[in-house]
Amino acid sequence: MAPVRLDLTARLVRDLGLLDHAGVHVVGVDPADDATLATVHDPDFVAAVRAASVVPPVVDEVRGLGTDDVPTFAGMHDASARIVAGTRDVALAVWNGEAEHGVNFTGGMHHAMRDKASGFCVYNDIAVAIQALLDAGAKKVAYVDVDVHHGDGVERIFWDDPRVLTISLHETGRVLFPGTGYPTDIGGPRAEGDAVNVAFPPGTSDAAWLRAFHAVVPPLLRSFAPDVLVTQHGCDSHALDPLAHMALSLDCQRSSYEALHELAHEAAHGRWVAVGGGGYEVVDVVPRAWAHLVGIAAHHPVDPMADVPVGWREYVMERFGRQAPMRMTDGRDAWYRSWATGHDPEDSCDRAVMQTRKAVFPLHGLDAWYD
Repeated sequence: MAPVRLDLTARLVRDLGLLDHAGVHVVGVDPADDATLATVHDPDFVAAVRAASVVPPVVDEVRGLGTDDVPTFAGMHDASARIVAGTRDVALAVWNGEAEHGVNFTGGMHHAMRDKASGFCVYNDIAVAIQALLDAGAKKVAYVDVDVHHGDGVERIFWDDPRVLTISLHETGRVLFPGTGYPTDIGGPRAEGDAVNVAFPPGTSDAAWLRAFHAVVPPLLRSFAPDVLVTQHGCDSHALDPLAHMALSLDCQRSSYEALHELAHEAAHGRWVAVGGGGYEVVDVVPRAWAHLVGIAAHHPVDPMADVPVGWREYVMERFGRQAPMRMTDGRDAWYRSWATGHDPEDSCDRAVMQTRKAVFPLHGLDAWYD
């Protein structure tokens, strides 16, 4: 979660000219106040984060603070609360019609729980934004998480809320943190079917991942018909990422961003809120992935064959002493075989998809075999 990945992303977005287009606005925020954080977080937890931010190091394992995953540091509360404010403000701007789409690539802290920090995440900016949308009048909000890790915090906070559909596509918890997110995890008694989990086997590559995405996400979003689509774009599913075991390319990730953008227009009245998330190959992957995300959201997508700006590559060499990628592509074709061709019970990814479809599709009036 090194902040340099955000610096590199912002520089690349700027150098690609994505901030120069008419209608694109960059806005700053102050940290969210305690009342905003308390819409999803326990006030005692917020107080503990404040305390840990003033006199670190503090260890509070009950609240997940001072651990290897969430070390405490001076200014932790303000930094985390500022991320929350950014995502919340973007979401409300979209809801109020001030913006059609909004991106906060500093956000995406999907592991944070109501009363506990977890997995590098202190406050759950996504959950605060979704709650703000509901409080502002949204009847239904759909959340799609393509981070390689299960979006457990968002799912748990809205586990029994039928107004929120959460869909997480992640590497199986059998081999990866946080060890949750199985197909049979489908939501609480008032919201059965509104928690959706696709758990991929290690080593899943582009074609299988895109096949699964299109077999699950579009049918559910069309059926749920949300007022707003919120998406999390952790890019740690990339083959170069050091913390997971997946084999996706930048081109596959970009294809999923395009698909979610199209689904926002088709199924969510064009309202789309996108955030960042995980991603630990901070030079080759994160900046290019999220620059593509910003370009797509700005309706000025970056050509995958475009050269990476020279100035940005020079900055990488100066800062890290290494060559940066030359182009905005990994040179892969984002092709997949449609689920309509039939599923293969011998294929591990197809089995994972079918487990998910059987668990939740009937609860949305969909046929697990044919829809």
